[in-house]
Amino acid sequence: MRPSRHAQRAHRYVRSATISPAWSALSPDDLPLDHETAFDADPRTLVGPLRPCLLVAGRAADVLGRRRMFLIGASLLLTGAIVGILATSAEALFGARIVQAAGAAALSRAAMSMLLSRTEGPARLKAMSNWGAASTIGGALGVSLGALGVSLGGLVAAAAGWNAIFAIPASAAAVALLLGMRWLPADECGARRSFDGAGAAMATGTALALAFAILSVPQHGWWSVPTVGGVLAGAGLAVLLMRHERRAPDPLFPQTVLSSPRVVAGLAVNMLGGGARIAAFVLVAFLLQRVLAMDVGAVGLAMLPTSLFGFAVSVALLPRLLARYGPERVTAIGCLTLAVAHLVFATATPGTSYVLHVLPALALAAAGVAMSFTPTTLVIAREVARRDSGVGSALASASPQLGGLLGIAVFGAVDALVTTGERAAGAAGVSAMFLVAAGFSAAAGMLALCGLVPRGAHSGGPRAMPAVAQPGH
Repeated sequence: MRPSRHAQRAHRYVRSATISPAWSALSPDDLPLDHETAFDADPRTLVGPLRPCLLVAGRAADVLGRRRMFLIGASLLLTGAIVGILATSAEALFGARIVQAAGAAALSRAAMSMLLSRTEGPARLKAMSNWGAASTIGGALGVSLGALGVSLGGLVAAAAGWNAIFAIPASAAAVALLLGMRWLPADECGARRSFDGAGAAMATGTALALAFAILSVPQHGWWSVPTVGGVLAGAGLAVLLMRHERRAPDPLFPQTVLSSPRVVAGLAVNMLGGGARIAAFVLVAFLLQRVLAMDVGAVGLAMLPTSLFGFAVSVALLPRLLARYGPERVTAIGCLTLAVAHLVFATATPGTSYVLHVLPALALAAAGVAMSFTPTTLVIAREVARRDSGVGSALASASPQLGGLLGIAVFGAVDALVTTGERAAGAAGVSAMFLVAAGFSAAAGMLALCGLVPRGAHSGGPRAMPAVAQPGH
């Protein structure tokens, strides 16, 4: 059955929201793919659904060793990039992207796990603030370069061919591998642990089914067979996973992790916040193009201040706020600040001034993203024993990505219902999406206040690390 006009519009929204800067610079005729497959092989199209599926990478870091998983991840990234450089077929290109996705998941989970397991107190606050700064500036630069990538990527492809796009990640992976081998300390020795392979398979299947369901919404609708089938399959696998985990000797998700109300609340805040944070980058690009009628290059330049604001807040302000008020309160403040920014964005019209209206909202959004991302991770990490910090970092990283996928689906559906094609209607669609994003942010902020902030605490500072922390891998 042919999708409706609204479904087609929503599907195009999802595609434009996930396409990467390098891919946007190329015509499908430049690749060994047809027009439909060219989108599906885009890195963000593949990595978005795959990263939540690779929760097992965090647990593997706990069991096999964090340094070892970091080096494995860097090696996979390098291998995938080399395969991409040499690719001459669609199969090779897909394989390269999948290997890169697996490598990115392994490396990022191992890196965050090392930070969480080897630092405490002020050192952990500083390390995670720097991690948040890198993530914030990377997310904003990704959208900015995505807008500028049509010309920059085109120059690279014209000079050396589309395969040359893989040279940049290959170089970065090689540097990470060499530095990791030289500078990362050896994994600590501990009791030999078993890896829960059956639990890993069920967790991966659950995440794949849910990601498939979410990504099916814009093209097929909320009550379509692919969407409902994906939800039912994911729910069924989740039930089997929970039953299996209760009996596993060394489960993928330790009961001390998922039985903690604060961890569950933190994951819920992270999912809602993930949908709100992706709006701070993707929807702003839509606002600049569809409402303010900026061209592609101008959108990229207009988004760059987000990186500067986010970096400044993460490095200069966030560590002080965390030390004074604790991550729970900072999380709530960040989510509510992001809600205010989305409400300001929602009031933009075709005649709105970028300098007087959009730029201050970008500063608010950058601050909200910085103050909600890293503190939530700290809340989750504080409830997890050091020996399980890998799975803690995986949950903290995967939950906002699942929330981002859900946000993209919801925003696309809202835009499809409101927008009819005229510029004024396009502005109405953007405004409606920002109102929904503000709802996501406000809900995350209220949940943080009710479920994370300690009751009856007179001191705003951070609590002591839990006594369950213990040495491990």
